[in-house]
This record gives sequence, C-alpha cells and structure tokens, in this order.
Amino acid sequence: MLIFKEASISDPWICLFICTLLSLHHGVISETSRALDIMTKYPLIDGHNDLALRLRIQYNNKLSLVNSQNIPNVATDITRLTAGHVGGQDKDAVRLTLEQIDVIRRMCTENPELELVTSAEGMMNSKKIACLISVEGGHSIDSSLPALRMFYQLGVRSMALTHTCNTPWAESSSRFYPYYQWKKNSLTEFGKAVVHEMNRLGMLIDLSHTSWETAREVLKHSRAPVIFSHSSAYAICNSTRNVPDDMLLQLKENGGLIMINFYNSYVACSKEADVSIVADHFDHIKLVIGAESIGIGADFDGGHGFPKGLEDVSKYSALIEELMSRNWTEEELAGVLRLNFLAVFLKVEKVRDDMSNTSPSEVEIPFLEANNSCRVILTHPSIKAESSYQNRNSPLLLVTALAWFISLVVKCI
Repeated sequence: MLIFKEASISDPWICLFICTLLSLHHGVISETSRALDIMTKYPLIDGHNDLALRLRIQYNNKLSLVNSQNIPNVATDITRLTAGHVGGQDKDAVRLTLEQIDVIRRMCTENPELELVTSAEGMMNSKKIACLISVEGGHSIDSSLPALRMFYQLGVRSMALTHTCNTPWAESSSRFYPYYQWKKNSLTEFGKAVVHEMNRLGMLIDLSHTSWETAREVLKHSRAPVIFSHSSAYAICNSTRNVPDDMLLQLKENGGLIMINFYNSYVACSKEADVSIVADHFDHIKLVIGAESIGIGADFDGGHGFPKGLEDVSKYSALIEELMSRNWTEEELAGVLRLNFLAVFLKVEKVRDDMSNTSPSEVEIPFLEANNSCRVILTHPSIKAESSYQNRNSPLLLVTALAWFISLVVKCI
C-alpha cells in the first residue's frame, strides 16, 4: 500500500504553531484553540465508524488501490483523523467477517502510522494510530461459542449482539426481517451464555442495534460494563435505535458507556441537523446519568446525512467547542473524548481476570434452530433480495459488520 508521508498536526511543532496561531488571530484564548488544546491532550476515541464498509464497496478491499492518507468520497482517512484529533474510532464493514478482519489487520500492520492492539493498555501506550477490532452483529458467530472464541484469538475485542436482523438468541431493534421474532424471550439461555462467555474472554458487549428488551436483559446478566457504541438519547429523538432514560439509569448502575451517534436520523429524527442538536443529547444524558457515562460514536461512513458542521472526522472540534460554550469542564470533556471508554475497557478486562479459572462454555444451540437465511445473507430487504433468499443455487454470503477502534496519541501536550 502506497502511503505518502506528509507533515501533520500530530507533529509537535506544527501543532504548537497551529494552536499559537489561533490564539494570536483572536487576540485571546478562543474556544477553538481551547478545544484543540483539550483534544491534543485527550485524543478522541470514536465508538463507531464505517470506513471498512466503504473500502469493500468502492475498492473490494484491495488496499493496493488506496492511499489511506486521502480516500475520495468517504468521511474518513488518516489526514482527516489526524486533523480531527481522533483518539479511538470504530469502523464498520459488511460481508464476510473474516475478510473484513483481514483487511483491518492488513491496514493496521502494513501502514507505518498504524498499530494493531488488543488491550486497553495497548491503546493507552501506543505512539501510533492503534487499531482494536470489533465485530458488529452476533450473526457473525453463527450461534457458535467456539467461533466467538476464535474471533477473540484473531484480535476481536468487541461485538454487538445484533445488527439489523435478529439472531436465534437475541433481538434487534430493527423490524426489517421476519426471522426469529418473539415477544417474551428477547435473550434466550444461549444468549445469556454468549454474554457470560464475552465476560469471561474480556470482550466488550455492544448493545447498539439490540432491542430495548434484549438490552435490559443483558444489563441484568452481564458481570462487566457494556457499551452502546453508537446510540443517542431517546428523550431528544424518539428512534428505537436510541436509549430511553430508564435504560440509561440501568447503564449507570452497570458502569457502562453510551457513545453518542451523530447521524441525523438519530439525533434530530429528520434529514437535517446541526451541532447544537447533537450537543443537546450530551446535555440530556449528562443530566440523567453524568458525563462519566458518555463517549462519542459518530457512525461516519455508515450512511449519508450528518449534521452541518460535523460532516466528517476532521470536524469533531466543532462539537467540543459547542460543549465548552455550555460550560462543560475540561475534566468532563477529557472523559467524553477518551478516558471514559478506557475506564470501561479496563473494567471489562478486570472481570476477565477475575474469571480466569472459569472454563470455556460448551453450551450449544441446535443447528436447525440456528439454520435460517438471515444468518447467511444480510442486506436491506427488497423483493429481489427476498426472492434470492429462496434460491438455493445462489451463493450464500455471510454478511457481517466489522468495527475497529483506532487510537491516535498526539504528541503535542
């Protein structure tokens, strides 16, 4: 992969120059320069970004065709991540889980600016952009705990229990698909075994995309803190992808984290939004459960339609400026940017260590119960797609969503 090395804001001298220039331009310490200073000290961890999906759609995962510094027609590349002071980001891709793990591992090992990590300590200590792999959608393990363990061996450290389709053991917030719909058992005994095994492994449980009923059950049964990697406040925008206040209180008791989504439909319940409405979600959740339970999970490249002023990963400082204007303290912003996620990740690893004498689970689910086309094909429903589900001669595609967190340690303090 050809990477054109360029001077960037991660260079200490250039960063110092930019921060000083902004202060001189305004004559006083402006909110812009203060926001950049805070983001330099506490590089952002973003809980959800879909760049890997775009790499598959536009380049068929052929990294030889990609200059990661500058990728056209996406919201994310290394240049803009650096400009946005990104300290941790989750990327989401569709199709074969192993192929997407492969493309992320390749990106993180072949690019000199990136480093593959598998622990909270690795994220904290990396001097590069550190990549932590996550799988979005429990359908990816095909109802197999051995498959879950093998993903862990490949470096996966987070998994969303569902995506847009129910699994045989957990329920999605989506109603696109008719499979596995039930009303009284939103987390089955096997689902509880998945939660237990993720606790034992030290894998973050992600409840974004799960139904509220499933999320509530997981919050009751998980021994470790959980995350909503890209969800917002239901009280501000009444989408079922968002989290209601009573569940926020459960999350607080669990010690977990909600990483706020920027997507217009989830922050404004409309096609148009701005930085102010995004900040309203932060204010509301802070009021209900405190700033220490909040992170950022923007969902860039997961769709089209992001707030004015927050169109791509270079624009995070606009949100920080808005929160500063609403009297958020540096301590609170440091948590939102980075420290809250790392604290949750460390607690998840502590639970893993406490369970070190627990044997791997051998719980199984009957194959006939798991065998459904929803587990092998996951696309937006259409007449054509539905007819292809029934075509036994068509190729079966295990469609997954794959996420990665990246941590940028900016050396300008």
